[in-house]
Amino acid sequence: MNVLKFGGTSVGSAKNINKVISILGNYSKNDRVICVVSAVGGITDKLLKAAELAQAKNQDYISEFDAISAKHHEILKELIPLENTEVSTHLTDKLQELKSLLDGIFLINELSPKTSDKLVSFGELLSSFIIAETMKSRGMDCTRKNSQELIVTNSNFTKAEVQYQQTNTNIKSYFSEAKQQITILPGFISKSILGEITTLGRGGSDFTAAIVAAALNVNSLEIWTDVSGMFTTNPKLVKQAFPIQNLSYQEAMELSHFGAKVLYPPTVQPVLDLKIPIHIKNTLEPDAIGTKISNDIIEDSTTPVKGISNINNIALLTLQGNGMVGIPGFSKRLFETLAQEKINIIFITQASSEHSICFGIDEKDSQLAKTAIDTSFENEISLHKIDPIIVETGLSIIALVGDSMKSHQGISGKMFSTLGKNNINIRAIAQGASERNISAVIVEKDVKKALNTLHERFFEDKNKQLNVFITGVGNVGEHLVDQIHQQKKYLKDQLKLNIKVVGLSNSRTMIFNDSGLNLKDWKQQLPTGEKASLEGFLERAKSFNLRNSIFVDVTANEHVSKLYGDYLKHSIAVVACNKIACSSSFENYSELKKLSLKYNAPFLFETNVGAGLPVIDTLNNLIASGDKVTSIQAVLSGSLNFVFNNFDDTTKFHDVVKQAQKEGYTEPDPRIDLSGVDVARKILILARESGTKMNLEDIENDSFLTKANLESDSVDDFYNTLIDEEAHFQKLYASAKSNDCQLKYVAEFNNGKAKVGLKEIPKGHPFYNLEGKDNIVMFYTQRYPEQPMIIKGAGAGAEVTASGLFADIIRVSNK
Repeated sequence: MNVLKFGGTSVGSAKNINKVISILGNYSKNDRVICVVSAVGGITDKLLKAAELAQAKNQDYISEFDAISAKHHEILKELIPLENTEVSTHLTDKLQELKSLLDGIFLINELSPKTSDKLVSFGELLSSFIIAETMKSRGMDCTRKNSQELIVTNSNFTKAEVQYQQTNTNIKSYFSEAKQQITILPGFISKSILGEITTLGRGGSDFTAAIVAAALNVNSLEIWTDVSGMFTTNPKLVKQAFPIQNLSYQEAMELSHFGAKVLYPPTVQPVLDLKIPIHIKNTLEPDAIGTKISNDIIEDSTTPVKGISNINNIALLTLQGNGMVGIPGFSKRLFETLAQEKINIIFITQASSEHSICFGIDEKDSQLAKTAIDTSFENEISLHKIDPIIVETGLSIIALVGDSMKSHQGISGKMFSTLGKNNINIRAIAQGASERNISAVIVEKDVKKALNTLHERFFEDKNKQLNVFITGVGNVGEHLVDQIHQQKKYLKDQLKLNIKVVGLSNSRTMIFNDSGLNLKDWKQQLPTGEKASLEGFLERAKSFNLRNSIFVDVTANEHVSKLYGDYLKHSIAVVACNKIACSSSFENYSELKKLSLKYNAPFLFETNVGAGLPVIDTLNNLIASGDKVTSIQAVLSGSLNFVFNNFDDTTKFHDVVKQAQKEGYTEPDPRIDLSGVDVARKILILARESGTKMNLEDIENDSFLTKANLESDSVDDFYNTLIDEEAHFQKLYASAKSNDCQLKYVAEFNNGKAKVGLKEIPKGHPFYNLEGKDNIVMFYTQRYPEQPMIIKGAGAGAEVTASGLFADIIRVSNK
């Protein structure tokens, strides 16, 4: 014999009830089946809402009742399409009883717990009646038995306590004589010793099934619901969550206690001692394996953690004071005070110094608890032996659960370090001696991030997800998005990285999807997005609160650079090709570095200097290994190198600069490149990364532009001055040619001083044959005093700059 319980979703529509009947039909071919059913999904809440409206003298209770009535008649009509006067009349009569009860509540303006139990019992009675009659109409050997005639309780209405001796006798007596193949029982409902209608409280239908299963010592108890078992964590918050195939009774109770709503702890208790297996199955996917709860556990060698759960709406209360140390009885008085107020303690921890006791309760009980405790300890508080109780709200408990955790070292270390890396602050920690559960209290807004982070750490085959927000999807940004899309499979397969672009913005619009934007058609999506806002983009990134978040700045916008600190303070890594922040005041540069360390949020800006070349990364590795930079010589502007490699006595300087801008080698305003400011910023960043305190104004800039060029009012005006000053540029070229040299714009850093300017480079020098848009950097260090370390390659262009940003995003994953 098997006991099957079907939840509210399973009986919430005619389609689902047909699935239930099909499942029961298959089971009954081989054995007798007892089926416990809940009320139609959502009906209990609707009944209570109707009663509350009636109690409040609000006539809308009638429309609520009409909706309930219509729902049940609709289901019955679909299941038994031919006219069945007897069944239809019975349903109408039961609904009329319900209406009379609601009318009575309206008239007397009262809803007692006793009346509430009678009211909500209609849900299970109606659904069990409809299912039983449908099965009979199809010729199935089925009988409906009212659970109120079997389960006996005390008179604690809304959460009655079962009188097991009499209940078990009733169940055994009935089923010893029952001959039908299928028995339908309404769940949740019962009667007191005095014959009053009672209910079994939260999870009562599961509880009914467990009571019957234990009384008859059946082969198994099956809980059929709308999910395929108990999941590794909440699948609504963690999309990668998956069903757990096997759990021990203790693991299941721990997970259900900490918020896994598929199963409630009281359900397990009646079958625990008898070792009756519990199967969690999916009515909508009956062939899915689901979860088996038993003592026959197969050890999983991949991870000792079986699941991650959480409870929200937690208040953390702390009783502390020097007067507690070494004085017995404080804990006893504290817990007695809470017990008297019927306040349940969910979480507790105490410092070994005995200076404080910290415990978690339901947030709705926090003020009641504070008042009771402060009153109980009024004398000690007045004598300053202890402080008034401290109450913190807006918290949640997260818990790792697994029987095998006790035999594996480092689980708690992995848990806390993983949370710490994502700047998830832990307010309190508790771990029992059994080591089956490790619990931590965190801020409720961090729950989703915490669950995803921990799930990734313990269950996802070492895959790491990066959530990327990109602002500035022009030429470089477009290439970056395309590269991420193109390399998605490679990154997953080879680097175990899953990069999701969750936010995109240009100067006009921005779009978001916390599950990841579709990068196949992002260009079509972006124009339909909301109006772009730099602060709005930041706020959305903060509100998503995703693990391993990265903000990528692909602009040259000063306002954007001023927001880096806000991103870092919320543990959002910053990757930037925008040079403004790192070349701003030394104080701002240092502050961003400090914030990066403090909030464990990488701040990477490789593309500030050499586009896709690993210049800063190489420099940082030299410094980290103990080397010291003595000198840097470099050609750091791909745009200027392109210009002077293509300019000669057969070309016009104006035309070459135009070509460089057209091919994307210069900034939209070419004055930034040609004035030398861009190169000055780059050598400043390298000097700072070498350990030198320096500002932009400390760099000597020997500009090759004329006064008219530098004083131009606009880009168009600048180009006009280039035409007017063509003779000046030809003179520069002629001088270099006569000396058999090449013109290169060089940045130098020596002994704490830096300068930039145009130079004539002779043959044989490493800079002489530098072609196209290439950059070159030479590091002279204590280890490389004569032959420098040289980095050379393309230093401009949208594609290589995008690849440099992409490389920084990947570097974040290793931080």
